[in-house]
Amino acid sequence: MTGTTRSSDGLDDRRKRLLFRCWHRGTREMDLILGRFADAEIGNLSDAELDELERLLEVNDPDLYAAISGDKVLPAVTGALFARIKAFPITDGNL
Repeated sequence: MTGTTRSSDGLDDRRKRLLFRCWHRGTREMDLILGRFADAEIGNLSDAELDELERLLEVNDPDLYAAISGDKVLPAVTGALFARIKAFPITDGNL
């Protein structure tokens, strides 16, 4: 998979921007983790969850990846949305 499978049609500008940012992190691992989550969930996130996603996107890739993989605990990386991202399956069975 090389990128988003979700169209940004019908999304407001904030969601479009976040979808793009999730797929263009800088490391392929984080593109796949955050991008696939955003493809599936971006249209259903509340304003508070969008705020949390924006905060998560400010964390650098190595630290965020370490937090998601359980190798590191970061005080800035907590919350219900982070838990959902961490639990989200990153493969669709075709990889």
